[in-house]
Amino acid sequence: MGLERPDESRWDHAESLQELGELVKSAGGEVVDTAIQRQPAPTAAYYIGPGKANELAALCKKENVGTVIFNDELSPAQSRNLEKVFERKILDRTQLILDIFAQRAKSKDGKLQIELAQLQYLLPRLTGMWTHLSRQSGGIGTRGPGETQLEVDRRRVQEKIARLSRELGEVRQQRSVQRQGRLRQHWPICSFVGYTNAGKSTLLNRMTSAGVYAADQLFATLDPTTRQFVLPNKQKLLLTDTVGFLKQLPHHLIESFKATLEEVAEADLLIHVVDLSHPLYEQQMAAVQTVLEELNAWGKQMVVVFNKIDKVTNPALVEYVLHKHPDSVAISAVTGEGMGELFGEIERQVKSWRLRVRLVLPNHMTALMAELHRVGRVLDVSYQGDTISLTAHVPPQLQGKVKAYVVEEGEAPERG
Repeated sequence: MGLERPDESRWDHAESLQELGELVKSAGGEVVDTAIQRQPAPTAAYYIGPGKANELAALCKKENVGTVIFNDELSPAQSRNLEKVFERKILDRTQLILDIFAQRAKSKDGKLQIELAQLQYLLPRLTGMWTHLSRQSGGIGTRGPGETQLEVDRRRVQEKIARLSRELGEVRQQRSVQRQGRLRQHWPICSFVGYTNAGKSTLLNRMTSAGVYAADQLFATLDPTTRQFVLPNKQKLLLTDTVGFLKQLPHHLIESFKATLEEVAEADLLIHVVDLSHPLYEQQMAAVQTVLEELNAWGKQMVVVFNKIDKVTNPALVEYVLHKHPDSVAISAVTGEGMGELFGEIERQVKSWRLRVRLVLPNHMTALMAELHRVGRVLDVSYQGDTISLTAHVPPQLQGKVKAYVVEEGEAPERG
C-alpha cells in the first residue's frame, strides 16, 4: 500500500512500489495486490484516509490476505489504528527491511546489529501493545496491570539496547584493531558500495573467487567480506564487500550497522557498482550518495562501475554514462566483459596511495585536517606549539590544497 503525493511523480512512486514488492519476495512473501491513494499528506490516524482503510480492509477479508504492508514508516498510533480496522498484521517498509536483514545476517556481528535495530524500532511502539489492559481512569490505586507491564517491558528493552550497544562498541573496537593491522601492510583498501542487487558480491567473486553468496534478490548478503587481490601490475589490494544500500533505508538501521559500514568510511578507494540495466539507475546512484554522506564517506576517491552491460539493449547508453561520469568503466561481472578496463582504472587510482607526504599545518587549519582524515589516510600526527605535523597518503583531489604545507615526499614501502 502506498501514498502518492502531488510533489512525487507517478513513475517514481510506481517504481518504489515495485521495489516494495521485490522486498516482499526477498522476505519470502507473495504479493497479492497493490493499492495507491493519492492525497497531499498522510493522515495522522490511519496514514491513508479512513474511507480507503475500510475499503481495503473489506478487500483483505474477501481475499483472505494475512498481512498488509505500507510503503512508508508508520507511526505507532497509525499502526494501532490500522490493525483495529484491518484485523490483520500491519507492517511498514522499515519492519519489512528489518525482517529481511534478520533472515540474512549470519555472523554474530550482523545478528547483534539487527537485534539492536529491531529493539530501537520496537521501543516507541510498546505502548500500543498494552492498551487493551490499561484502565481509563487515573489517580492513585488505578494503575492497570497493562501499565505496570508496559513499564517492565520498556525497562527490559532499554536495558537490552544498552547491552547490545556496549557489545557493538566492542565489535567496533575489534574492527578498528583489524584495520590498524591492515594499515601496517600499506595495502590500499577498496570497498564495494552500491544499491542492493547491483552485483557487488558477483563482482567480488569474479575478482577473487571469494565464494560469497550472490543471488538476484535484494539484500542477498549482509555480512562484510574482505579478500586479498593482486592487480596485473602486482599492486596488492584488500577488497571489501559491504551491505547494499536502498532508497529510504531506515536511519536507525544505518546507525546499527555503523560497525559494519565503518569499512566504507575507512576505505582508501570506493568502487561504486551501478546496475546500468535498471531504468532508475540514476536515482539509485543518488540514494547511494545520500547514505555515503550520512557515513561521512562522500568525497573519497571513487571508481564508478556500470555493471550488467550484458543486459543493456542500447549500446548508446553505455557510451553516454562513460562520457558523463569520469573515472568510470562499463563491465559485466557475470560474463567478465570490461574487467581489464576496471583493473586499469583501479591501478591508476590507487597509484597515488604509494606516495606518502609529510605535512606541517598551522593548528587553526582544523577543516583541512578533518578533510585529510575523511578522504585521505593519516598515518601519524603530532601537535607542536602552533603547528600540526603529520604523515599522510593524500588523494589527488587534495594534493593542490596541501601542496604549500609539504615538507617531505616519498614512496610508501609495500609489505606482505
